[in-house]
Amino acid sequence: MRTARKGSVEMPAFVRQLVKETEKRVSSFFKGGRGGTAEGEQQGEGEKEEVIPSPYLDRPVLDKLTEEGCARWGLTYALGSMQGWRANMEDFHNCVPQLGGELADWSFFAVFDGHAGSTVAQYCSQHLLGHILAMDGIGPEDDPPKVKGAIEEGFLQTDKHLHSVARREGWERGGTTVVATLISPYYIYFANCGDSRAMLCRSGQVCFSTEDHKPYSPLEKERIESAGGSVSLQRINGSLAVSRALGDFGYKGAENRTPSQQMVSPEPEVCVVERSPADEFLVLACDGVWDTISNEELCAFIHNRLRVCTDLRDVCTQVIDLCLYKGSLDNISIILLCFPGAPQLSTEALHQEAELEDLLESKVAEIYDELCARGEEPELLSVLTVLASTVIPGLPPGGGIQSKRNCIISAYYQQRDAHKPMIPNVSDSYN
Repeated sequence: MRTARKGSVEMPAFVRQLVKETEKRVSSFFKGGRGGTAEGEQQGEGEKEEVIPSPYLDRPVLDKLTEEGCARWGLTYALGSMQGWRANMEDFHNCVPQLGGELADWSFFAVFDGHAGSTVAQYCSQHLLGHILAMDGIGPEDDPPKVKGAIEEGFLQTDKHLHSVARREGWERGGTTVVATLISPYYIYFANCGDSRAMLCRSGQVCFSTEDHKPYSPLEKERIESAGGSVSLQRINGSLAVSRALGDFGYKGAENRTPSQQMVSPEPEVCVVERSPADEFLVLACDGVWDTISNEELCAFIHNRLRVCTDLRDVCTQVIDLCLYKGSLDNISIILLCFPGAPQLSTEALHQEAELEDLLESKVAEIYDELCARGEEPELLSVLTVLASTVIPGLPPGGGIQSKRNCIISAYYQQRDAHKPMIPNVSDSYN
């Protein structure tokens, strides 16, 4: 029986304060001088300069969308997504832990990372699965070559129907990458089209991950140039940073070439992995995650977090926070799927986590007192800078000091409150 819970998680106030302390530098880096005159210059009367809107905000949107659920065969999952520094939220997802009818023990999950708008990503999130299931080949017999062919054809049909809708509705631009998984009782099917990524963790190690489709990859570059395009600045025609996507029809107009031979191909790379009792968890995520953390680091971090967290949504939010703190400026979306063999809550790990947080709190107190003794203002960033150069044993593997910044920031504000000068009670003066 399918169960699911959805919610919105708001970032704590002390994390918002950290962002406020860094947003000016980020804003200056990305927006300095854009859409205005240089310092000391005056714009001539009647002159108009085109304002190029920045893809980044002055401060990030930190509220998170979360969802969790399970399937009757033992799968549990959670989703977390956040707009972050991007001016718009362009990520969408599809979580179907239990397909219907004779596919009741099959599951489908996908992350759609839109670009140049969210319309294409939203459309594909609503229609891709239907096109895949409409193809011959997916059934109880679970024949890998047939299922693989159905997935590939489902992507191509989705792109074809999308093109018709785009022309009818006047969508001139926009596209989406897709990373998806179809899980049967015997196999895990991975489908990737673009630079989002899937990763399977088995026995504590990365067992499989999809390959990103970038314009500068040799085979991708060869196809792009054969279709009349070029690759400069690691982008197609100096503009588009992915070489496979649904949509992006401005890059799909080469005559006498099939859809898969265009500059931007809608054909997914489909891989099949036989399931194992040692399978622990599977991750689907957009490049807002993978731009800041490697497969091995994320595998180690999630493996560690599953031993101290009972709520998979909490694990997803910790991954999102980690990516934000490591410098991700993109939308961030992650789906975490846990198999029956996933790590379980550990009393020993919980004890180690508590000891680590006690140690961090004491280190923050020491640094705060030391800065005060030197007559320096103990600003948050000053404390973080000193702490980052300190050897801290027991930090989460793959996460490092960034993964405990919420704990550190909370400890900082506790110290600041404790050092506030006491204000005498007015009533005491009459006693």
